[in-house]
Amino acid sequence: MTTTQTSTLPAIDATHDSALQSWVMSANGHPQFPIQNLPLGVFDAGEGARIGTAIGNEVLDLAAALEWGLLPTLDMATEAALHSDTLNAWMALSAAQRSLLRAALSDLLQAQTASGRQASAFARQLLRPQDACRMLLPADVGDYSDFYAGIHHAVNAGRIFRPDNPLLPNYKHVPIAYHGRSSSIRPSGTPLQRPIGQIRRDTPEGPAPELGPTERLDYELELAIWVGAGNPLGTQIPIEQASAHIAGFGLFNDWSARDLQAWEYQPLGPFTGKNFMSSVSPWVVTQEALAPFRGPAMARAEGDPRPLPYLNHEDDQRNGGLRIQLEVLLSTASMREQGLAPHRLSIGDSSHLYWTPAQMLTQQTIGGCNARAGDLLGSGTISAPTPDGYGALLEITEGGKKPVQLANGETRTFLQDGDEIIFRGWCEREGFARIGLGECRGRVQG
Repeated sequence: MTTTQTSTLPAIDATHDSALQSWVMSANGHPQFPIQNLPLGVFDAGEGARIGTAIGNEVLDLAAALEWGLLPTLDMATEAALHSDTLNAWMALSAAQRSLLRAALSDLLQAQTASGRQASAFARQLLRPQDACRMLLPADVGDYSDFYAGIHHAVNAGRIFRPDNPLLPNYKHVPIAYHGRSSSIRPSGTPLQRPIGQIRRDTPEGPAPELGPTERLDYELELAIWVGAGNPLGTQIPIEQASAHIAGFGLFNDWSARDLQAWEYQPLGPFTGKNFMSSVSPWVVTQEALAPFRGPAMARAEGDPRPLPYLNHEDDQRNGGLRIQLEVLLSTASMREQGLAPHRLSIGDSSHLYWTPAQMLTQQTIGGCNARAGDLLGSGTISAPTPDGYGALLEITEGGKKPVQLANGETRTFLQDGDEIIFRGWCEREGFARIGLGECRGRVQG
């Protein structure tokens, strides 16, 4: 049985028109933030935390736009949300309110509209150069769940940890996740302190732990899924409504200490091997912006079970998948000293997620868990079927057995002090402007 209720996925509309041009000149043809994108974030340009929209190389200060009377069509709840210092109140708005805000911003930033011509006269009061802004965490993250929806990563990692049983039988029936540590989520660019913990050592008497800094520090390439309006405790978000409860997306690095993880993960799963820090990109690319870049959910292999009816919605299977290109780069301290460009470790895309974002959110709430605006879901590590698209060093190096040869002659099995990991994401489709998710960066400190 497949549920067939009406879809809540946003539709393609006039804001996606590839012919739109902005009076912010750097936005026209921008590979990340053209007028067709309009992601939201929280920035500080010396006046404290404020909500802005990325447009080209600039940030549009939304509180300033309201103060100058340039967004008169917004309702009071939306105005109040934009005067906040986090995106939680914006995320709590209805999908219809978020769509109306997007339409108003598109109109305001277009070169040929009356409101655009009016706004351009206030450019100095409205715009802040992105490189002069400190980007903050987009929302106050109350709760964070990390899913395991990248099936190729699940199989590859399973072969390392459980060679005889890499993919457990529940994987194709239920979106698997664990409850992570929201307090240690930090915005892109925050340095990572190498964690310490218990590491297994093999002795003549058998395995025994030793306390020390991780020797197998890794990254995990994931999508951040930002929850919008939540649900009361004891209720569920049905699959046919789940997309309306997702505010937007970003890039997410679920840093992992593989040696700590290997010692502690049974029988209860991740703990200190995961909780020391996770990095998230600062811009929230909205559900509405991604409408042209939707596609079918990942096709299930012949013989795979059908999802239970509560996870099986016809339109989600047809349009609930995402088509986001994802790239991982590594910059070592030596590379930066030599002025060398970062080394690409992998490139793939989000179509390799076995479960859709809507299925993940529905599973999160099926038992009556109350989701809240600003909660964060990690997609799980996204890997392509081939090594050039693997989403973690654990896979690329086969658990440390095959070092990566870098362009400058260095090698890596796992991350060393001074290494910087850079995630990039973007969407392309013929007939539409390319848009990006920006970057998620983090540099390892000793």
